[in-house]
Amino acid sequence: MRVDINFGKGSLPVELSDDWQVTVVRKPQMPIEADGAFAVKRALQSPVGCAPFRELARGCSNVCILICDITRPVPNGVILPVLIKELIAAGVEAKAITVLIATGLHRPNEGDELAKLVGDPWVLETVNVVNHFAARDDDHVLVGTTNSGTVVRLDRRFVNADLKIATGLVEPHFFAGYSGGRKVIAPGVAHAETITTLHNAHFLEHPKTANCVLEGNQLHAEQLEIVSMVGDAYAVNTVIDERRQISFVNFGEIIVSHLDAVSVIRRFAEVPILEQFPTVVTSCAGYPLDQTYYQTVKGMVGPLDILSPGGSLIVASECSEGLGSPQYVEAQRRLISQGADVFLEQLKCKTHAAIDEWQTEMLLKPMQRGDVQLYAPGLSNEEGELTGVRMIESVDQAVRESIRKSNDTRVAIVPEGPYVVPFVRPNNAPSVNRR
Repeated sequence: MRVDINFGKGSLPVELSDDWQVTVVRKPQMPIEADGAFAVKRALQSPVGCAPFRELARGCSNVCILICDITRPVPNGVILPVLIKELIAAGVEAKAITVLIATGLHRPNEGDELAKLVGDPWVLETVNVVNHFAARDDDHVLVGTTNSGTVVRLDRRFVNADLKIATGLVEPHFFAGYSGGRKVIAPGVAHAETITTLHNAHFLEHPKTANCVLEGNQLHAEQLEIVSMVGDAYAVNTVIDERRQISFVNFGEIIVSHLDAVSVIRRFAEVPILEQFPTVVTSCAGYPLDQTYYQTVKGMVGPLDILSPGGSLIVASECSEGLGSPQYVEAQRRLISQGADVFLEQLKCKTHAAIDEWQTEMLLKPMQRGDVQLYAPGLSNEEGELTGVRMIESVDQAVRESIRKSNDTRVAIVPEGPYVVPFVRPNNAPSVNRR
């Protein structure tokens, strides 16, 4: 038996014996929009919780459209041309439209990468497309302080716009419950100090800060409070299938429309499974997410509910760009030198997390659950020593060794990595409210 899992810009075959008890965890079959551009235009004309798009745009002299950075496979090449043409048709001048890349604390997207991200040369030629830089103080404006004390500074290009639009992909997210919507604003275009507050251990160690959880998720609640500070804001939300085709798109008031999209993707991304497995094989969803080890941690956290305690979690990720940022590499060095307990205790004392150390914090979850094994040909030997997990040269061999060690032939395969979140629900058990 062979199962292909997402890997880089293609797939990685995993060979499995026909004698083994293999469970492949995939989303159910999703509907596909035959014409993505038409679906976007239809969404603009039939909004959720607000007036039709052209009515909102009429009379505006400063429009800001947020897009996610290169780490998210958002179909910008479909969405942006429709949005911009509708704005122009409503009387907005092209020079009054800014597409702002919501990088958070990630690196800027430039050159060929920028062209690939935007997806349509007409957009680059027609409107201003710029990156958000979280460390530039002058680019940000104070919009308020949350009830929990987070000082909120956001990119002034977004805050000062007459019409504020976020675009994004709605998918499971291991802090925020689901990505998209409010998350594109904060941390997407927030100041570095706001971002590092949102990523401190106060939020991340809360039990409801987890994949697919919104109700009781303190980080989600904080993001909603931040969104309320900027006034009226809107969103184009997309849901895609495992082939990156548009399955659903809507437009509307940012909070209401995001929840509407979440209600759609929940039916596909949250997959109930009858039992836990001693061997789980997964990916980091392939390109663009699996370019770094930093993002690979998401693939490690996604299937933890179905991994037996002490079991083998085998992860394949290309890691073509290495570990990640210098700050993340430094956090990994501290983890290796200090050990998990000391590292975590230090985080709990901080109001502001160090940049990217939150991903190392999340790495502790799979490390504490079982034996994490990583196939990542893009990492050097030196980089592999900083992962905190066991490096392997063959997924197939790792699966065989896990079966021999556990004396159990049950294997779960999650080809799409963090875009699918399996959870254990035995037969006859009531549905769990994961909202």
